[in-house]
Amino acid sequence: MADVAFIGLGTMGSGMVRNLLRAGHAVRVHNRDATKAEPLVAEGASAASSIADAVDGAEFVMYCLSDDDAVTAVALGPGGVAESVAPGTTVLDLSTISPELGLREREAYEARGIDFLDAPVFGTRGEAAHGGLWIVVGGDEAVYERALTVLEPIAETTHYMGPGGSGHRMKLVGNLLVGSQIRAIGDALVLAAKSGLDPAKVLEVAAVTDFRTPIYAGVGARSLAGDHAPDFALKLLLKDLGLIKAQADATGVQPAGLDTTTALVREGVDRGYGDLNASALVQVIAERAGVQLAP
Repeated sequence: MADVAFIGLGTMGSGMVRNLLRAGHAVRVHNRDATKAEPLVAEGASAASSIADAVDGAEFVMYCLSDDDAVTAVALGPGGVAESVAPGTTVLDLSTISPELGLREREAYEARGIDFLDAPVFGTRGEAAHGGLWIVVGGDEAVYERALTVLEPIAETTHYMGPGGSGHRMKLVGNLLVGSQIRAIGDALVLAAKSGLDPAKVLEVAAVTDFRTPIYAGVGARSLAGDHAPDFALKLLLKDLGLIKAQADATGVQPAGLDTTTALVREGVDRGYGDLNASALVQVIAERAGVQLAP
């Protein structure tokens, strides 16, 4: 079993730590709000008062943070991981960030003899809690194989995508699909309601046809119930759509529908829905059409 440092105990991090503990790893945790570590300490983790303390002696350092600013501070800032971790350690960034920042991380770590994997995760709170995330990884393949000891306890599947940066780029490609599907089920439910159909029966059909997806089923059901409790906040989807736009621009690609999805998500954030689940995008579409989907 490995000695692991885990930094960031937000929506996703705590679930990952619990699964690492269940797998028998020794886990030292650090979070800006130290109270978030207390339940994990009660379950067998140890708490560190600083990043330097957390990474001291760790074989693997893992962090899952909300955005580029948070990763920059934790990984590259004063007292951060890059200047505190010892050569020979393997660092895994599980966050959804820009590939450009991922490259800066890689350069900072490799300059000190530290192996680095960009390993962003697909999934939300439930998948994190049950070890059911899907992880896409970029970096040296031998390092990836070695890191499976800490990836497999938190994942349903892991996918080696290629050299450094491949994981971060794949995560943005995947989140383009996520945003598009949430918008699509919102459009479909609103059109159905306006056409005199029962949206619940629409979801029954969508659940068994060849166009079924877990997002249609989950987001659709939550929208009809009016349940937008956050697993993946709408404001984070807006952040990701901005990263997708930058990647698309850099490659000369113009994804159809990206600007429309982004405008709708931004409208939702402007309406005060930013801290709600990304399914609140459906609420925006419904309100625009004068449709009430939830009771």
